Amino acid sequence: MEQMDLLLTGIGCLATPAGDVLRSGKEMQEIQEIKDAAIAIQGGRIALFGAEADVRNKLKGAAITETLDAGGRLVTPGLIDPHTHLVHGGSREHELALKRSGVPYLTILAQGGGILSTVQATRASSEQALYEKAYRSLDTMLMQGVTTVEAKSGYGLSLEEELKQLRAAKRLNETHPVDVVSTFMGAHAVPSEYKGRTDAYVDLVCAMLPEVAQEGLAEFCDVFCEQGVFTVAQSRRILLEGRRLGLMPKIHADEIEPLGGAELAGEVGAISAEHLLAASDEGLRQLAKGGVIPVLLPGTSFNLGMNKHARAREMIDTYNLPVALSTDYNPGSCPTESMQLIIMLASLNLKMTPEEILTACTINAANAIGRGRQIGSIEIGKRADLSLFDAPNLAYLPYHFGINHTFGVIKNGQPLVWDRQMIYAQAGKGESVS
Repeated sequence: MEQMDLLLTGIGCLATPAGDVLRSGKEMQEIQEIKDAAIAIQGGRIALFGAEADVRNKLKGAAITETLDAGGRLVTPGLIDPHTHLVHGGSREHELALKRSGVPYLTILAQGGGILSTVQATRASSEQALYEKAYRSLDTMLMQGVTTVEAKSGYGLSLEEELKQLRAAKRLNETHPVDVVSTFMGAHAVPSEYKGRTDAYVDLVCAMLPEVAQEGLAEFCDVFCEQGVFTVAQSRRILLEGRRLGLMPKIHADEIEPLGGAELAGEVGAISAEHLLAASDEGLRQLAKGGVIPVLLPGTSFNLGMNKHARAREMIDTYNLPVALSTDYNPGSCPTESMQLIIMLASLNLKMTPEEILTACTINAANAIGRGRQIGSIEIGKRADLSLFDAPNLAYLPYHFGINHTFGVIKNGQPLVWDRQMIYAQAGKGESVS
């Protein structure tokens, strides 16, 4: 090894799941921890890691372009947010009083609020305005230690408007240092102009899919399979058509009512089923049988003031499922970009351990968006996506809540955040927002 681009030394605790594959059930507890560690990076990828003395010994005689001292901090793989509604117009703070007075979410939607309110704001926004708003959210996520996010469309609900969202997301992936993975979700709600004609709108969504696939604007296709939105049969039709065109199925399943979305996810070979608060025992069995990743969103049940949460402990202990975690960042049910809030809520309300939480936010989240071989763990040859936290160990992150622990973020071997300051102007992919 004659040349290293970056040597990260002084790591108090390096914590990572091992390997590329999903960690299921008890495997989610298996975290590799190395005290007094170092990581060597070459060409944007991890070249060496381990105890600092061992790494330095192996690097004797090598030229090192830059050395950074982690100052005894915790270092993990970069966090991954595998379920967001990143690109949207407007906000919905006016619905807060309705929610707090006990008006159900589906009632707000039926009255033209909820998703439909954001559809109006998104349709009224230019692609540039959507891009700039989402760019700022990506900055916030980056400062939380997030290096990759998934972004769903679904606030356009017409071909032109859905393409507008997806094109904004594509441009964000090309220009912002955080990687953006796109999902087409034209079946997020039934637009007002199709009220009472859901089957006709399903026809329209299926007609949108070829252009989305042809332009390469999305990797996944998602559907909100829920009472009052899309039935299991309607969802099946959309997901199978998307799969035929090369878009891997995802599904918003059993968020409020046990409609059978989890069972459908197993049937169609979805990569992930998301929410799952009301999933039945049979639904969880079908997820396990179908190899589907449950993506849990504890911020949503928390913000909606719900008395129940996804059954993470049963998913892990009984059904041996590979749980992932995400923010569900959106303007209505969960308007937060904070993965560190999700870490705390996973501990408090889902009863997950710090080790399970790290696994869920890294390697399992990576696999939920088809990126397990590239990111999600600290492994030789993987992308050097790293987060540095002002914390002595993993348990400190959910324990000391309500603050941002992020000290630094390294993406593809480039420091983007250091000493709690954004420095990525020198390291980003391209244009920025003034």
